[in-house]
Amino acid sequence: MAVSEMVVLPGTTSAPARGRRVKASRGRRADLAAAGLLGLMTLVALAAPVLAPHSPLDVVGMPSAEPGTDGFLLGSDSVGRDVFSRVLYGLRSSWFAALAVVALGLFLGGLVGLVAGTRGGWVDTVLMRITDGFLALPAAVVAIAVVAALGKGLVNTLIAVSIVWWPFYARIVRGEIRALAVRPHVEAARLAGAGSVRIALRHLLPGAVPAAVVTASQDLGILVLTLAGLSFLGLGQAAPAPELGADAARNLSYLLQDWWIPVVPALAVAVLALAANVAGDGIRNLLSGR
Repeated sequence: MAVSEMVVLPGTTSAPARGRRVKASRGRRADLAAAGLLGLMTLVALAAPVLAPHSPLDVVGMPSAEPGTDGFLLGSDSVGRDVFSRVLYGLRSSWFAALAVVALGLFLGGLVGLVAGTRGGWVDTVLMRITDGFLALPAAVVAIAVVAALGKGLVNTLIAVSIVWWPFYARIVRGEIRALAVRPHVEAARLAGAGSVRIALRHLLPGAVPAAVVTASQDLGILVLTLAGLSFLGLGQAAPAPELGADAARNLSYLLQDWWIPVVPALAVAVLALAANVAGDGIRNLLSGR
């Protein structure tokens, strides 16, 4: 036997194999921690009334107080409202708005994709051509047009974004359903006499859920930026409601003198979007292969 050969006794593990196991374990813990960010952000959003030291609408001090002075952790805005409190409530609004758009998009897109993939034929053709029509439209322009037609407000903004968001999920779910429809377990269910509704809900839809959930989790960061951009353009809640994009836009004139007033809300948007992207990557890794 050559000297370079390594003998691995029964019940033992080689060093490279142990290294791979340790690396995989660390990667899984990192993915779990990243996915846990979703729960943490949701808890912070829910606890905004408890964590905020002041009401986001009340004038509680001198205008344009610097961060760390007069009890203001992140300073006060141009009229004397607490910036930290407004950021917490703005995070709450942005996060729950993104979750609402994802939930509505998953429901509508999942329903269209499930029906199209299950029925096939002309039903599939008609539904997918409608989906393609929505996908061909410029999403940002359509959202702005819908908000302009319905009027400013958070609910109308959510409706506008949801209209242009569901087709992505419809395509993904339909593709997964079509791939699963030819699997042996589905054929066995048909031969056993299972109805089309039972096959769709029991044997096809569960297989399409992981891909849809992964896509939705990775969309959260994009949605946070999209909704912040619409509110930056003045299409969100009316003043003085705390909204990150709107607060950054309304206070741009203070950028050179009282920089924290527009910069802190903008940084909050960036941090929230980054955390959502990291959480989405963790969920993708955890669900990959399922």
